[in-house]
Amino acid sequence: MDIPRIFTISESEHRIHNPFTPEKYATLGRVLRMKPATRILDLGSGSGEMLCTWARDHGINGTGIDMSPLFTAQAKQRAEELGVSERVHFIHNDATGYVTDEKCDVAACVGATWIAGGVAGSVELLAKSLKPGGMILIGEPYWRQVPATQEIAQACGVSSMADFLTLPGLVASFDELGYDVVEMVLADQEGWDRYEAAKWLTMRRWLEANAEDDFADEVRAELTIAPKRHVTYAREYFGWGVFALIAR
Repeated sequence: MDIPRIFTISESEHRIHNPFTPEKYATLGRVLRMKPATRILDLGSGSGEMLCTWARDHGINGTGIDMSPLFTAQAKQRAEELGVSERVHFIHNDATGYVTDEKCDVAACVGATWIAGGVAGSVELLAKSLKPGGMILIGEPYWRQVPATQEIAQACGVSSMADFLTLPGLVASFDELGYDVVEMVLADQEGWDRYEAAKWLTMRRWLEANAEDDFADEVRAELTIAPKRHVTYAREYFGWGVFALIAR
């Protein structure tokens, strides 16, 4: 069980696998008014930075589920580094359909809504692990500007314009699901640069060390196109944010 190898390679040096910076996660924890012993479930927890830093800064307890063995191991190591291993636990598992036995105060899927077929399915899945009155966190891309053609959308790296909503459309979709949006923190272009550009050096170093690997041609192809794709399309068209929801 693992994610596609290109992500394991290109994001192997990332602590955060989305366009948030550490400062954005600190802001999110602060504006959500996290209290000690708040219980959090994080589906698609990556390398565990959100849970680990919130355990350090706010005293939360958390469980993260991720299908990457590398990222799960990195999350456990990060918990050790920050001295929060007794507060946060990371499980290598497929988050698709995952429901916790013990209901939590906050259920999150930050950048991995594909696990339940999109935003609506992820909200439905997270609600099954949530205490009454608890909070859902959804991290999701949106169009900063809608591409004029399907060709431009595909050049951004998605299959069609319909893959994402605009920011007003995304917020409206939460309302249609019966949830109040009670907070949001949005990524900025610096966050996108850090997320995307950090991959390029990682891929280059990997290629230097693994020139004979059967996968090298695919990594080389991605490294060649990724900077141009980012500055021409993704950086201008994509937004991303984390939205806090409470059911009505």
